[in-house]
Amino acid sequence: MTHGVFLVMLCALLASCAAPRLRPDTDRMSAQAQRERTVSAGADWSLHGRMAISSAEDSGSGTLDWQQQGSTYRFALSAPVSGKTWTLTGDSDHSELTGLRAQPVRGANAAELLARELGWSVPVGELAYWVRGIRAPGRAEIVFREDGLPAEFHQDNWTIEFRDYAFDVDPPLPRKIFASNGDLKVRLVIQQWKRQ
Repeated sequence: MTHGVFLVMLCALLASCAAPRLRPDTDRMSAQAQRERTVSAGADWSLHGRMAISSAEDSGSGTLDWQQQGSTYRFALSAPVSGKTWTLTGDSDHSELTGLRAQPVRGANAAELLARELGWSVPVGELAYWVRGIRAPGRAEIVFREDGLPAEFHQDNWTIEFRDYAFDVDPPLPRKIFASNGDLKVRLVIQQWKRQ
């Protein structure tokens, strides 16, 4: 075997052993857009899991049950020690928080109500998109995993990390989500997804 033929064969062998090339970002963005259309088509869904919120001043955690029917939502967080539950309900026009005070408190939207009553600047409207691994309306940057699913979103000064996915639903939905904006951090571990 000549030296030149050996080099050609060696190059071919090395090329065949190299890691597979990642799909171009355009292909990934196209696949993500299709995934978002599919996920958004199911307007009714629910999840059960654990949620923790922390800021520079305060923190809280508990069991989360979230039901969404179109724009109508019910978001119940139960504290693990006290067993107390506060429930956020509403739609695109109003929001109501029960379990925090003797009487329900109301606001124009969920984000405004949580900021006023709990001091949590959580973008609940956007979170309803992010929790399903899709972008909220507006500009967003995406970092992809090797399998083409989102690893991170960067949107509205938030970084949303998708640490794990549930593959028993189609398309796969996030199972572990860490969202942060400065000192404010939201962690979700989803134990069960239901889509209708």
